[in-house]
Amino acid sequence: MARMSRFLLTTMPFTGHVAPMAAIARQLVDRGHNVRFYTGSRFRARVEATGARLVPWREAPDFDENDLPATFPRLVGKKGLQQLLVNMVDCFIQTAPAQVADLAAEWQREPWDALAADETSVGAVLFSLTRGTPWATVAVIPLNLPGPGGPPSGMGLSPGTNPLTRTRDAALRGLVPLVSRPLAGPLADAQRAVGLEPSGLTMDRMVFSRSLIAASGSPLLDYRRADRPAHLHFVGELASPPASHTLPPWWGDLDGRRVVLVTQGTQNIDPGDLIRPALDALADRDVIVVATTGVPGQDSFPFPVPPNARVAGFVPFADLLPRVELAITNGGWGGTIAMLGHGIPLIVAGGDLDKPEIAARVAWSGAGINLRTGTPTSAAIRAAVDRVLHESAFREAASRVGAELGSLGGASRAAELLERTR
Repeated sequence: MARMSRFLLTTMPFTGHVAPMAAIARQLVDRGHNVRFYTGSRFRARVEATGARLVPWREAPDFDENDLPATFPRLVGKKGLQQLLVNMVDCFIQTAPAQVADLAAEWQREPWDALAADETSVGAVLFSLTRGTPWATVAVIPLNLPGPGGPPSGMGLSPGTNPLTRTRDAALRGLVPLVSRPLAGPLADAQRAVGLEPSGLTMDRMVFSRSLIAASGSPLLDYRRADRPAHLHFVGELASPPASHTLPPWWGDLDGRRVVLVTQGTQNIDPGDLIRPALDALADRDVIVVATTGVPGQDSFPFPVPPNARVAGFVPFADLLPRVELAITNGGWGGTIAMLGHGIPLIVAGGDLDKPEIAARVAWSGAGINLRTGTPTSAAIRAAVDRVLHESAFREAASRVGAELGSLGGASRAAELLERTR
């Protein structure tokens, strides 16, 4: 076994960021390493279940991902690009100096041998830059690493394949500094606040490690781009072993039935956006629809559901996904990878943040349909369901993506890569 080392892992306090890093934490602990995990205090139980020690946000505002406006009031009423920019500035950039203070205090208490951060942990990057030490990036959302080819990530566009679309991509890459300008001032301020001279780099160029990027996902979910650096390694799905749980009382209803999963993830859920129209679309179909509220213990919606629907706050994917024939999702990255890992074709209603990008990647891979909205109609969902259930190409493509994801090693491979960074 490799010698014991001290690892500090850090993610922004969002479930979709903490869960994949927790899988890596468990692997590192199982390999005999001392592991600390810097994130929000709400994730204490999840972190400690891996054997790692939680280092909670103290100077940094310990916010609740399900009520961001309570800590970041400028988000109230914001939608689209404005929502994205305010979210990036207030939540990710302006909290970075306080994150640096927390990390400096923890370093003073006990240094570490290696640091790994998700690609939105600006504070971890700034801390490393102040000390002149390397860090590793664990990419827990769709890879938005800029490169010399293809369009900017986040636009929901696949790389150009002819002179016209390649020219489009180049023109869009040229617009990135302009679109990112609202982030430039706050990013420079954050660097100055911790004693650094502003680098002038855009955020997407600053946050990625120059030594190691362990990225969730796979080449088929990254357009098989050829302009990726040698220190980037796709590792597939970053998932922890399933915890003990109690299955819902209706579990036996799934036996021998075609099962469709409908999920809107876990953050800021309005079930009227996707779940309600999906339930309406499938009400007269010979399927069982499993719909999740995203809130453990909340096993109902504020509206009546059809007789063929079964509702739960949480259903363990390890048990459910082997039974699912089709999934309708808002495009959360972790759930998307988990479902594709089981070869399940998807219908994706990606409305905001990184969801449209995820929907586009799924469609490019052939493993599903991009509805191009986060609030689809029942008619649009019904038409997409008919296509996916009757055209075998979707399931075949989902199986290819699933096989690729399964071949990349997951959290074990990520831990192995991190061991090399010490």
